[in-house]
Amino acid sequence: MEMNVVGIAAIVMLVFLFLKVPVFTSVLSGSVVYFILSPNVPTKIIAQRVIAGIESIPLLAVPFFICAGVYMNYSGVTKRVMNFAEALTGHMAGGLGQVNVLLSTLMGGLSGSNLADAAMQAKMLVPEMERKGFSKEFSSVVTASSAMITPLIPPGIAMIIYGSIANVSIGKLFIAGIGPGILLCGSMMVLVSIISKKRGYKPVREKFIEPKEFWVALKEAALPLCLPVIIIGGIRLGIFTPTEAGAVAIVYSLMLGIIYKEMTFKDIISGLKETINSTASIMLIVGAASAFAWILTKERIPQEITELIINMISNKYVFLIIVNIFLIFVGMFIEGNASMIVLVPLLAPVAKAYGINEIQFAMIFIFNSAIGCITPPMGTLMFVTCGITKCKINRFIKEALPFYLLLFICLMLLTFVPVFSTGIVDLFY
Repeated sequence: MEMNVVGIAAIVMLVFLFLKVPVFTSVLSGSVVYFILSPNVPTKIIAQRVIAGIESIPLLAVPFFICAGVYMNYSGVTKRVMNFAEALTGHMAGGLGQVNVLLSTLMGGLSGSNLADAAMQAKMLVPEMERKGFSKEFSSVVTASSAMITPLIPPGIAMIIYGSIANVSIGKLFIAGIGPGILLCGSMMVLVSIISKKRGYKPVREKFIEPKEFWVALKEAALPLCLPVIIIGGIRLGIFTPTEAGAVAIVYSLMLGIIYKEMTFKDIISGLKETINSTASIMLIVGAASAFAWILTKERIPQEITELIINMISNKYVFLIIVNIFLIFVGMFIEGNASMIVLVPLLAPVAKAYGINEIQFAMIFIFNSAIGCITPPMGTLMFVTCGITKCKINRFIKEALPFYLLLFICLMLLTFVPVFSTGIVDLFY
């Protein structure tokens, strides 16, 4: 009877998700159905589980890093980091396309939000790329694809949520993200270069920037680029926790606003409003999904799935391939944070039973969630970017095919070569 009730609750949740009902409403509806149909479970527990889900201390880092990222955009940081990115890559084939990729990587350590990163670069870089002769479709695809790097570079919000759910060190996840982030950045720059040479997309300048101009660009971007170093260094040296690092990031971003004299009091208030809106949407999903995760735990679903999978599959790499296919499919329909909160409690114990490194599995999971952001039919990065650039979705998907292939190759490297995920962590710890 209990298992049937869980099945009905899961079906209700999935039906609502496919009908594009807001994620937190869909997940909460499934939980409510379970409590209504289970006579032996007091209904008041659902309220307790929702509240308990968002009372986690590590989740305090979420509003801090969101706020820091918003303030970074208001303080004039983006313009300075973009000039530095152009100084480094402007001489390469597809100059502004390379700037786009590198800027996403550098801003990943500052903004922490892939949607904010995509929206910002769609407004700033895509019109300029079109003026330089790049097609609208290519410019849009590069912008959306490179924004995928943001959740991998510390301090990504996805890492905080994953760490709090799976009880994995958030500090280690921050450091682990550097490897996949650099892998994706480097491979994407190579792909942009190949496509640009074929199509004749010209660099910004003929040769590498003069040393004097380079040092000026580096000097202007140096303070913002110190933030990821401060966060990782502070956590590793035990000066502050990942949660406290978020508060440090806010203070640092406000200091930059004062130093650059570009942030007004009005911007501070606007930033707080944006932070509240973004945090509320994430926490509603976290609270609803934690109630559903409690139901799964109570019914011993993770343990039964672990036993079933281990009895069916003996090889951990076969398991990882199946997980990759499953997560990519799920990511096509369900928002990344929601799928993470529901699926991590199910899949992380199975991965542990196979002896898979918890950091490597976290990176594989987060990378799969990021891929879902640019795949149809519900890729959030795809819709945000195309909404701003006015690019047709069907043209976007056609242009993105080489990038999908690249993402698959990177995913296979993360799956079969653990050093990309764990190498830097081993060095630090």
